[in-house]
Amino acid sequence: MNSTLSSKQVAVIGGGPAGLIAAETMARAGLRVHVFERMPSVARKLLMAGRGGLNITHSEPPGTFCARYGDAADWLAPHLKAFPPSALVDWCAALGQETFVGSSGRVFPKAMKASPLLRAWLNRLDGLGVRVSLRSDWHGWDADGALTFANGNTFRADATVLALGGASWPRLGADGGWTALLPGIDIVPLRPANCGFRVGWSEIFRKQHAGAPLKRIALKFNGEVLRGEAVITSEGIEGGAIYALSAKLREAIARAGEAKVFIDLRPDMTLDELSEKVDGPRRGATLSNFLRKSANLPPVSIGLMQEALHSGADSVKLSALVKAIPLRLTAPFGLARAISTAGGIALTELDDGLMLHKRPGIFVAGEMLDWEAPTGGYLLQACFATGLAAGHGAIHWLNSN
Repeated sequence: MNSTLSSKQVAVIGGGPAGLIAAETMARAGLRVHVFERMPSVARKLLMAGRGGLNITHSEPPGTFCARYGDAADWLAPHLKAFPPSALVDWCAALGQETFVGSSGRVFPKAMKASPLLRAWLNRLDGLGVRVSLRSDWHGWDADGALTFANGNTFRADATVLALGGASWPRLGADGGWTALLPGIDIVPLRPANCGFRVGWSEIFRKQHAGAPLKRIALKFNGEVLRGEAVITSEGIEGGAIYALSAKLREAIARAGEAKVFIDLRPDMTLDELSEKVDGPRRGATLSNFLRKSANLPPVSIGLMQEALHSGADSVKLSALVKAIPLRLTAPFGLARAISTAGGIALTELDDGLMLHKRPGIFVAGEMLDWEAPTGGYLLQACFATGLAAGHGAIHWLNSN
């Protein structure tokens, strides 16, 4: 243990994955670590993610993996190299949580939930001497540089890691309120990521099909084709296939006020194959019965066809419509319904150790930073990687000062 570091106390604001891995990293170096979490328990969003199996990372090749982060890929690359998916898998195993690779390449704990992993992790942190204060809502710094909290408490830290998350799922703790606590820091506006979008459904379609899944479809947008699933909601459409395109759709709406996507209801069939089935005479059958029998379409898909026909697509052949139903998306759903957040502290505000240039001794990790990623394990991987980097950055800075 470094005797110099053992005399230092550090704070971590935020008890999600980024904050907790930063705390573990610093505690292992001998620092006295105190985690402050505004909620009654830590890692609530991680536990929520565990309800879907806890997709912790992805097994694809490093180059492909890193490219998933879009504009932030080059910036994240060294942090992902320092803590790649294989390291996260090993870290899980060391906590007694073996993982497996699903058919899509996504990596999950065999327990298919987050609670066993979190329990083991918190036990490890306790063994390392990490203290955790709950219901501690950070309010900034006082005139002497001490951290201040809503309950009136203060804490003087030799270094601080901020890991307060973005602004999605605010009821789980991250509401983006920290943006007002960092004056002078360039913050890219927080926006919904991995989100659904608003569509102006007719009242009859909304009543009949809200909540219905669209399975084995393909979405087409600006030449990109992506297979997956989606769900009709009363306000629009959401689901995996939409989430994968959400960054591009969001930016298109910001530029033009709307985005037009096309749904292929039968991506397993060619246009010619469909034409043979649906472009012939109906012989007295209603459109609904005809499409159900000839193209094997479920009610929600037939409803989408009828929506398009009522909106002026009646001159298009049915086969062409099945392969490309137009949808006009007018706005993303709000941050409260988004899976994750785009925007955050501009990456130019940070040094290589994730310390703020304008606030020496203050480090930042996780979704507070200006990067975004699709679902598939990329969000958690980057939170872990940047949390580790911030922890190491704080250690290096304290050793140097």
